[in-house]
Amino acid sequence: MGGGLAGLTAAIACAEAGARVTLHEAHRQLGGRARSTDGPYVANDGTHVFYSDGEPWKWLVARGLVQPYARLPLRALARSRFRHGGRLGGPPLSLVRALARRRLRAPVDEDFAAWAGRRFGQEGMRAAAGLVGVITYDGNPGRLSAAFVWERVLRAAAPTFPAPRYVTGGWGRVVDRMAIHARGLGVRIETGSRVDALPEDTPVIVATSLDAARTLLGDGSLRWESGRAVLLDLGLRASSDDLFLVSDLDEGGFLERYSLPDPSLAPAGHSLCQLQMPLREGENKDGAIARAERVADLGLPGWRERTTWRREAVCNGRTGALDLPGTSWRDRPAIDRGDGVWLAGDSVAAPGLLSEVSSNSALAAAASALRAVGREPSRDVPQPVPGRGRRA
Repeated sequence: MGGGLAGLTAAIACAEAGARVTLHEAHRQLGGRARSTDGPYVANDGTHVFYSDGEPWKWLVARGLVQPYARLPLRALARSRFRHGGRLGGPPLSLVRALARRRLRAPVDEDFAAWAGRRFGQEGMRAAAGLVGVITYDGNPGRLSAAFVWERVLRAAAPTFPAPRYVTGGWGRVVDRMAIHARGLGVRIETGSRVDALPEDTPVIVATSLDAARTLLGDGSLRWESGRAVLLDLGLRASSDDLFLVSDLDEGGFLERYSLPDPSLAPAGHSLCQLQMPLREGENKDGAIARAERVADLGLPGWRERTTWRREAVCNGRTGALDLPGTSWRDRPAIDRGDGVWLAGDSVAAPGLLSEVSSNSALAAAASALRAVGREPSRDVPQPVPGRGRRA
């Protein structure tokens, strides 16, 4: 149930082991949050990248589902800035000092603001929290578990060559390849197929949002904290003054010119830029969009006069799990719901960063479902991960 990244991953993993699979997607188009616009500007549904240091990336590469792709070019690093104290520049010294202490282990039970404030000072704590605004979609990452935020700070600022990978043509191309691959394995894909009741004669993997799963399964416990943010996508005539990336350490915002590593995303002589700004408590869309536009003012001088395409959206509760103090990924809704039903998605009990949670949970659900029918998953499918999440 569900034809996004999690549903397609689970379908492929099951079909590879010889299972007969039917995938139901309620919408007419596959992809979920992995969809991209048709063009002439090809924009992902949010500021998406894959991380090559994660296991889901390796699984996709092994099947040829993300090729061709681009690495972050060196010229992009030269065109990247941090907003700190209202100004653009390099990373502030307080953040550099915090990142130099990579071996620190953060506690699960304490909030990030308190833990990081003691170790890095208030300025270092705020800079680190601002760095992961784009990953958490949250206006106040300091309120979250220190372990949760610190893990994301370290992934976002890995000391090796940057791990982000840009699939040529956007994430919609990945969805297309996954669908073709699934059909080639015999998967029956039914779009526009809304399922209101679970079949009782076959194992089922529910790869939907928690809201949809809660209704489908009649399980009120399927809830978890998530973020809220506005998205602003801009297609504009290119300028040599445009930056590639602005990481807004002051407000947690983010700007990235996706057409630099992948020129196919915009017409010749034009650029595609995507911005994200976490919503503050009680803030409306217009207020957050105005703050995102101020980031655009810094990174894309004169962008208003050059804009030829614009799209705005609000992400509310569809941006992945956020772990509050005292909780970790193991405490989220469990993958195994009992009675031959498994759950997959970005807010369930599986490790990883953003979409990696969807992929890891889908592979774990597929492995369990296969064993329930006497089949073994492929060797490169991770073993199911234990969790303490709520069960049916």
